[in-house]
Amino acid sequence: MKSALTHSAEARSYRTMQFLVPDLDRIAILLDVDGTILDLAPTPSQVEVPVKLRATLTKLLQRTKGALALVSGRSLADIDRIFAPLKLPAIGGHGAEIRRTPGSPATHPPLSIDTQLKEELIAVADDGVLVEDKGYSIALHYRQAPERGGALREAVSAIVGEHPDSGVEILPGKRVIEVKPERFTKGTGIRHLMHDSPFRGRVPFFIGDDVTDETAFAVLPQFAGIGYSVGRPFKGVSGVFADADAVRDWLDHVLDGASVK
Repeated sequence: MKSALTHSAEARSYRTMQFLVPDLDRIAILLDVDGTILDLAPTPSQVEVPVKLRATLTKLLQRTKGALALVSGRSLADIDRIFAPLKLPAIGGHGAEIRRTPGSPATHPPLSIDTQLKEELIAVADDGVLVEDKGYSIALHYRQAPERGGALREAVSAIVGEHPDSGVEILPGKRVIEVKPERFTKGTGIRHLMHDSPFRGRVPFFIGDDVTDETAFAVLPQFAGIGYSVGRPFKGVSGVFADADAVRDWLDHVLDGASVK
């Protein structure tokens, strides 16, 4: 197997992490989606889920007795669309939606963005900027116009600054700027998830790749959890995977290792 890690000063002691097989009877596997287990695409709708990954996730869900969840900025409906026919436990919308088991109904906070603020944010999008209205948030994707990033960040900051009582925050990501209510994050979503079955009592094992995952990394110590990042180190992580392909390889390795116990 190719090396699954790049090494930073913070992660030097984890050079053999590609051989680590955690106890699947004790951990909860929590996975960011875009850039972590899926390669980025020109637009969010163009991402592809490898057939083998669907099989791996299905087996890991069974092996952990349901303690596997996707943790994404995407809505649950969008997660289900790209992973179809799978319907996995998931935290969607940066913590806005939580589904604890594949068959359970999702919980949704009664939060949304002010209509006028939403309209102003949509109006700043021009050619090359894709607007994604999630209801509870607005995401402006500029993967197809990376040169627009600086101007777009300035415009969004100015608009939000004119609405000081809106209760929203600006969440920058990989060629995306999202404006959402500040009351929920990936971290709050994980905290809620870990207090309920089948996750309760397990050690969270989270992998993420972006600044949008920082709140998830920050909440892990509350549950003696372990965090790994992709591409670059973040505060509190125990190791760094090279890319999404390395994460997928490692998940297969974990499953193979658990099977031979």
